[in-house]
Amino acid sequence: MKEIVVISGKGGTGKTSVLASFAVLAKNAVLADCDVDAADLHLVLRPDIIEKHDFISGHEAVVLQDVCDSCGACLNLCRFDAIKEISQPSGESIFEIDSHSCEGCGVCYAFCPLKAIDFKDRHCGEWMISSTRAGSMVHAKLGIAAENSGKLVSTVKEKVRELAGKENSDLILIDGPPGTGCPVIASVTGASLVFVVTEPTVSGEHDLKRILELVRHFNIPACVCVNKWDICPEMTEKIENLAVSTGASVLGRIRYDTGVTKAQIEALAVVETDTPSAQDIINIWQALQFQ
Repeated sequence: MKEIVVISGKGGTGKTSVLASFAVLAKNAVLADCDVDAADLHLVLRPDIIEKHDFISGHEAVVLQDVCDSCGACLNLCRFDAIKEISQPSGESIFEIDSHSCEGCGVCYAFCPLKAIDFKDRHCGEWMISSTRAGSMVHAKLGIAAENSGKLVSTVKEKVRELAGKENSDLILIDGPPGTGCPVIASVTGASLVFVVTEPTVSGEHDLKRILELVRHFNIPACVCVNKWDICPEMTEKIENLAVSTGASVLGRIRYDTGVTKAQIEALAVVETDTPSAQDIINIWQALQFQ
């Protein structure tokens, strides 16, 4: 089973547009959107949700007001300023825990003398299995201000591999998150190949270097394409030379094309339209088959 992850060193390079087109061009592929902080592959592929599951990760502390005697011991123990003392009209005070500030360390729970703090599981989001016109897809949504995006990405990858096995698919296509952080590491772990989409800008060059260093650290083969290459041909050549010098393969270029925006508005993959850059992506996809 081949697992291709499409990533970029920064957001806005066209990574998801390229992945959506790959999904349409592929045969017998299963898809995953691992950009759980800001998923948008569904905007193009318009999935029909078949299953929806809660993502539970870590814990959060909650004061049991009917047990708490407002001794304040927890206030001095918390290192994240998550516990607040709130004055009441009666002149007494109660203590509450801000769920957004609580890191789930469990210190207040462990040391409360009255055991007046509940340490419940934290609901951090949800993951889904859907059907799309390009194949089955596993995707997710991280909750507002929720953490553990790397764990949610790992959950999505685990489920998409299970799904690929059930459907006897020999190809998994993954839309990874931007950057080089924990969610990206979770996305590329165990991948057969990483496909990097970059752009001919100073920030594009800088972030490409960082992402290729990350991929090389995990000994994963990497391929690169420059999107909107014609806005700065000189920088495009510089970026392609950088990629080759790090051992990555350069598979092609995608021209700047306003038709990409039109395709997005119509919720279509670029290759589902007759816009000029569609052929660029088709050529890259064909070259990718030999990697």
